[in-house]
Amino acid sequence: MSLFVDRRGQGPVPLVLLHGWAMHGGVLAPLVEALETQCTMYVVDLPGHGRSRDCGLTLEPRACAAAIAGLTPPAFWLGWSLGGTIALTAALELPRQVRGLAMLCATPKFVRDAGWPYGADDQLVHQLASDLETDYHATIERFLALEAMGSADPRGELRHLRELVFTRGEPDLRVLQEGIRILESSDRRAALPDLAVPSAWISGRRDRLVPPRAMAWSASQCAGQYTEIQQAGHAPFFGHADAVAQALQPLLFPSSLEQVR
Repeated sequence: MSLFVDRRGQGPVPLVLLHGWAMHGGVLAPLVEALETQCTMYVVDLPGHGRSRDCGLTLEPRACAAAIAGLTPPAFWLGWSLGGTIALTAALELPRQVRGLAMLCATPKFVRDAGWPYGADDQLVHQLASDLETDYHATIERFLALEAMGSADPRGELRHLRELVFTRGEPDLRVLQEGIRILESSDRRAALPDLAVPSAWISGRRDRLVPPRAMAWSASQCAGQYTEIQQAGHAPFFGHADAVAQALQPLLFPSSLEQVR
C-alpha cells in the first residue's frame, strides 16, 4: 500500500497538510474547509496512521518527506505538531518541492534540556514511550488531554479529539513508538538560518506542549513570520480555523500582500 493522500479544495495554491502524532489527516478538516476556495490541498495520513496504517513506510522524517514529495506536486507544506518535523525536514532538504513552510504549533526541537528552555519536559516524553508498551489506549488518551489543555474549551476540544482519533482505525503501535523517538531526538535548530523558503510560524498562546516562545525564537532564526493566536491551545484549527487561515495569507499569497502595500 502507498501513503493515503486526500486531495481537497479547488483553489490555485497547492498545499500539503501533515497531522500530528497518533492522529490522521481528517483531524485537520476545519482548516481544510477554511482554505478550500483558496488552495488545492493534499491531506496526508502519515505512515502507520489512519488510511496509511498498513503502508509499511517509516515515519523517519527524511524518508517520510521524500515519500510525500513523490506523491504531491511542488507545494507549500504545513505541518502540525509532529507533522511539523517532517515538513521542516522537507523544506530544508527538498526546497524545489517545498515552495513555503507553515509550522503550526510545531518546533525544531520538542524536548527541553539545559540549552533549550522552550521544550516539553523530557520526563513526559519518556513516560509516554514507557506507557505505550503497557497501555496503548490510555497513553493516547493522556496525550489528547495534553493537546486540549490550555484551550478556551479544553473539555470540548478533548471530546472532539477523542471522537476523531480512531475514525480511520487505530494507528500502528510500531509507528507510534517511532514517533516518540523522533520527538525525543529531533533537533533542527542549527539548520534554521539555512532555510531557503519563506516560512510562517503559528502558535496557540495557551499551548502547553509547544510553548509560543519556542516558535517565536524559531521564526526569528529564519526570518519567518510569527503569529500567536490568543485563545488557542495546541490544536488551533479547532475553534480558530479562520484565524489560522488568515495567518497563512502572507505566506500563500505574498504578491497580494505587496499589492495592498
